[in-house]
Amino acid sequence: MTVHPTAVVEDGAVLGADVAIGPFCHVGPHAVLEDGVRLRSHVSVTGITRIGKGCDVYPGAVLGGDGQIRNNTFTEGRLEIGANCVLREMVSMNVGSLKGGGLTTVGANGYFMANAHVGHDCHVGDSVTFANSVALGGHVEIGDGVIFGGLAAVQQFCRVGKGAMVGGLTGVNRDIIPYAMAFGDHVELAGLNLIGLKRRGLSRDTINAMRATFRAVFYGNSGGMADRARAAKAQFPGVAEVAEIADFILADAKQELCMARRRGDAA
Repeated sequence: MTVHPTAVVEDGAVLGADVAIGPFCHVGPHAVLEDGVRLRSHVSVTGITRIGKGCDVYPGAVLGGDGQIRNNTFTEGRLEIGANCVLREMVSMNVGSLKGGGLTTVGANGYFMANAHVGHDCHVGDSVTFANSVALGGHVEIGDGVIFGGLAAVQQFCRVGKGAMVGGLTGVNRDIIPYAMAFGDHVELAGLNLIGLKRRGLSRDTINAMRATFRAVFYGNSGGMADRARAAKAQFPGVAEVAEIADFILADAKQELCMARRRGDAA
């Protein structure tokens, strides 16, 4: 373990093996840095914050700050960051709030580019990629493997499903189904993230079932959307990804669902 002489590590902080704390860092009394965490310089770890093994945190990051809520007096909020994340310059992640359950979670193996922000009470999955200046409002849920282009922003209480790709400068104010591509000032689905699906190694039959589901749900004219989602799930009972899309649509959500562009070949 190495701690630069200009760094401040308060009494009560827990440091694992091989932790490296660089110049002018501040580690608060309720912080836990697991084995191999590296704080490069000028990093602030405050609040009740746990940083997972092997995380690499670049200068200017602020982890565990209070939720950005007017008149916030809650002091028991927590932030938990999974193993092997890379947090580039000026990344900020807030602890949870009283109304939101008190916990913000970030999964393992994430890559967060400069100025990315994770708001209070967010729950972010594993292996995500946030390009520069991506911002999540409070209470947002992000599935595993989601990719955000630069300057995308997600409104409070929205969900972005597993494996989705959100374009740069996109304003997300509706829920985005798993494995979709979504773009635009007022976000719309542009189809499925086919390149991402192929990279995942999904079979042609699975991808075709997902494309059929997308078309049936968003372009079908029999019954309501929920009915079409249930029908697709029944039509492809052995395809887990179809079930994920259907279950996402059928979930009790606080935001409206992001809809598809009105063109028949979108998927």
